[in-house]
Amino acid sequence: MRVAVFSTRPYDRQFLDRANREQRHTLTYLEQRLDASTASSAEGSNAVCAFVNDRLDAQVLEALHRLGVQLVVLRSAGFNHVDLAAAAGLGIAVGRVPEYSPHAVAEHTAALVLTLNRKIHRAYARVREGNFALDGLLGFDLHGRTVGVIGTGKIGACFAGIMAGFGCRLLAFDPHPNPACVASGVRYVGLPELLAQSDIVSLHCPLTPATRHLIDAAALAAMKPGAMLINTSRGAVVDTRAVIAALKTGTLGNLGLDVYEEEADLFFRDLSGDVLHDDIFARLLTFPNVVVTGHQAFFTEDALAAIASTTMDNLDTFEREGRPAHPVSVERLA
Repeated sequence: MRVAVFSTRPYDRQFLDRANREQRHTLTYLEQRLDASTASSAEGSNAVCAFVNDRLDAQVLEALHRLGVQLVVLRSAGFNHVDLAAAAGLGIAVGRVPEYSPHAVAEHTAALVLTLNRKIHRAYARVREGNFALDGLLGFDLHGRTVGVIGTGKIGACFAGIMAGFGCRLLAFDPHPNPACVASGVRYVGLPELLAQSDIVSLHCPLTPATRHLIDAAALAAMKPGAMLINTSRGAVVDTRAVIAALKTGTLGNLGLDVYEEEADLFFRDLSGDVLHDDIFARLLTFPNVVVTGHQAFFTEDALAAIASTTMDNLDTFEREGRPAHPVSVERLA
C-alpha cells in the first residue's frame, strides 16, 4: 500500500522502516501534522498513518476520501481525535494499536509520582549548582499511602501493580471493574470516595464525552487536601484552569502531567528558541510542585517496536481482507 505517514520524527522512521523490512508498503514520511491544511499531502496514497495530535475530523476525512484514501491507521490506542461516524459514512476504515506496552506508560506514571514526592527535579537542579541543602525537599513514604486509580484497563492495572509493590493501599474507579485488579486486592469504590481518600490520584481513562474534564473544580475540591494528581491518559480529562486555581490555593499538593489539553501546538516539537504563546501552559510551569513531560510516557524501544509492528499488521490485513487487523468502528462511540 502507499501510505502517507504524518507527524513523523526520526524515531518513527527508524521503527516503521524496521517493521516494513520487506518493503511491502511504500511509506512517505511527512513531518507536518495532519489537518485540513495538510491533507492534500496524502495525494497518491491509499492510506494515511496518523498520530495522537493529528486532526481527523469530518472535513479532513472528506478531503482524504476525495484523494482516494481508504484506510486510516493510528499509531496510538486512543481514537478520540477521529470522527468515526464520518469515517464510516465515507467508507474509510480505521485501525489502531490497541496495546503496545502498558508497562511503558505505567512505569512513567510511577516515575512522575516519585519525582514529585521526593522532589527529584528540584534536587537535581540544586546539586548541579553546588547546593546540597535539604530544605524544601521533604517527601513521604509511599508505603501505607492510598493511591486512587481512575481507569483500570491494561495501563491502569499495571500501574496499580507497581504501586502495590510499594505497599500502597489501592482504590479504583471504573464502570467495568477489572477482575485481575479485584483478585490482587484493589478495592473498587465510587469516584467521590476515591477522591476523598486518596493521597495520590492517577488517571488512566480514555477521553470520551463522559470523561472530558472529569477532574474539574468540583472534583478537585472533593480531593484530599494536599493530594497528588497524575495524568498520563489524555489532556482534556483534566480542566487545566481548575487545576491552576487548586494549585494556587494549595488544595492540590502536587501535579504530574504527561498530557495537556492544548498540547497539539506544543508537544513533539522543539520550541526552546520560541516564546510560549499558551499563557495557561506557561502558568503551569511556574509552580515548583508541578512536573510536566511532553507526552513521552509511551516512549520506550519496546513500545515503539510494538506500535510499528501492529501498524504494519493493520496495513497487511487491510490489503488481504479489506479491513485492518485492529479496527475501530463507530460502535466504539457508544
